[in-house]
Amino acid sequence: MSAVSAFYTGSGGLVAALAAALDAAGADRSALRAADLGPVDEFHIRGRAATVEIAAALDVGPGSRVLDLGSGLGGPARTLAETTGCTVTGVDLTPEFCEAAAALSSWTRLTDRTVFHTGDATSTGLPDGSFDAAMTVHVAMNIADKPALYAEAFRTLRPGGRFVAYDVLQGEGGDVHYPVPWANDPSTSFLATTEEMRVLLADAGFDVLAEDDSSDASLAWFRQVRERIEADGPPPVSFAAFLGEAFPVMAANQVANLAERRIRTVTFVCRKPA
Repeated sequence: MSAVSAFYTGSGGLVAALAAALDAAGADRSALRAADLGPVDEFHIRGRAATVEIAAALDVGPGSRVLDLGSGLGGPARTLAETTGCTVTGVDLTPEFCEAAAALSSWTRLTDRTVFHTGDATSTGLPDGSFDAAMTVHVAMNIADKPALYAEAFRTLRPGGRFVAYDVLQGEGGDVHYPVPWANDPSTSFLATTEEMRVLLADAGFDVLAEDDSSDASLAWFRQVRERIEADGPPPVSFAAFLGEAFPVMAANQVANLAERRIRTVTFVCRKPA
């Protein structure tokens, strides 16, 4: 198991833990919608709101085929499938995440529009040009070989297809405070700067259509998360299901990282030339 996959893998039984947490919260697993799972499966800054923005930028609809590189628990995939009618293929390095993603899709009745495979986002083995759109949502922070990641996104897209990369980037404020939700220390954290991202995406062959720095909104979001945890403790179903007791410290560090401009959150909307 890679160090990155090990960071996200608990002691096993993630599906059972999620089911128990939902049951304890009074959720009816036979009537769940994708939005109901946002506190746990939209594992990125600004949560479902950011995913809805990505869906609009991808410009997909019923019949569209979308590739989610680094799909995690499948929250963005389900949100896209539910809100646009597209089908999403997710690829993630962590087997436990793929197992849980499949279960969550079953509980939300989205198994016909979402499928998840264990694999390497830099080398998926999927056919050339087989997707209408692709996305990475808080993934590249754990990937040292970013040229391979963006080359894979480019290869698997049809000509004219869109690619959205929404990630945490290195800011100008200095080294990151650890632990953070993607790493306990710098050994598995590989942050690019905004300037480096522009070069990486262009070198992969993409036309960059738009760039949006959402760092101020991200700081406000994380402050709200921290305040809720301090006042009420973690919600019954949250990222703590797989990040454990360290999550409150991670959330506090993220507030500091954003406030001190040690990290930025930036979305790049790209297109593969027709």
